[in-house]
Amino acid sequence: MATDALTIHESAETTGWSPRMLRYIERSGLVVPARSASGYRLYGAAELQRLRTLRELLQRFDLGLSDVVFALRLGNDAELRSSVEEWLEAEPAKPEHVAASDWLSWEQDKHEKLVAAARSAPADLAIQSAPADWTDAAPTNVTELTGGSTG
Repeated sequence: MATDALTIHESAETTGWSPRMLRYIERSGLVVPARSASGYRLYGAAELQRLRTLRELLQRFDLGLSDVVFALRLGNDAELRSSVEEWLEAEPAKPEHVAASDWLSWEQDKHEKLVAAARSAPADLAIQSAPADWTDAAPTNVTELTGGSTG
């Protein structure tokens, strides 16, 4: 093992990244350390610096690792980059072969189905609608809050 390189555990201690996160960062292609003849990851000065600046980048711009991984993919994949740019620039529009009234009806029907699905979802997932003046519906005492039981 080279004396100027650190193992994954030494690198984790030095940089503050866990060994698990260092493996994820490697799989993502953000920082790829060299390998020893026996397959151990070896982090040199350049990799350690990249790990430090990666953390600074994440904190400075309030990013997640997945954001930077996606940015790397965009930089490396021209087709993906082009598709994302086209999607971002595109204005929502009805298909040319559909009449405006049919498109509007379809959009309204879709919206109603989504709202119905949200309301019929399990309680922990459902979107609850509040009364127009929700303060009138708020419980006013402990009995109302507990459904009649106080114990």
